[in-house]
Amino acid sequence: MGRWGNYPTTVNDLRSFDISFLRKHEYIKTDQFKTGSIIWTSGNGTKNSISIKTVIGDTNGSLTVDYTFNSTEKINYEIQLITRPSNLGTGLLWFFVCPFTGKVCRKLHLINGYFKHRSALPGLMYQNQIESKKWREWNKIFAKDFNDEVYTELFSKNFKRYYNGKMTKRFARISKKLQEIENNFNPDEYLKVFKSFKN
Repeated sequence: MGRWGNYPTTVNDLRSFDISFLRKHEYIKTDQFKTGSIIWTSGNGTKNSISIKTVIGDTNGSLTVDYTFNSTEKINYEIQLITRPSNLGTGLLWFFVCPFTGKVCRKLHLINGYFKHRSALPGLMYQNQIESKKWREWNKIFAKDFNDEVYTELFSKNFKRYYNGKMTKRFARISKKLQEIENNFNPDEYLKVFKSFKN
């Protein structure tokens, strides 16, 4: 029997959440207290979630996370939220302060049961760092033609293409993206790259 491949853990493999998610779902608003949850769905349909609570002031706040790790370990801890002036002069930007490394960051990753800055896992790499040179070239050229997010949104549950006989703005936006992909499709360019993989 062949051996299992020994592939390193990458940033892409880890559960994570970021400041943009909290802002999008209105967890970061001045003088506000809010509770809710973050849910992840794996490729096989399994769902995992954590309960969250934010307490926000003018320039700082806190995020409390509460969840069960590996079905048995109850975990609850607080993550500090701070602000820094925008380099563009557009106000304040919000950041996490990793409770384990002290790093100021915009994203936290689930490492050994806790959400931490990526530096908490030595040797952690991004997916493109372990890809071959040819695969990176392929991805750079054709990533726009394999935009799974567009198709995921198009075929998502309860997605409405038309309302009262008219195309919805959401469907119009996606249709435009798909049309751009189709217009830019070049089969000769694909064939050229495929041949290079054989060399």
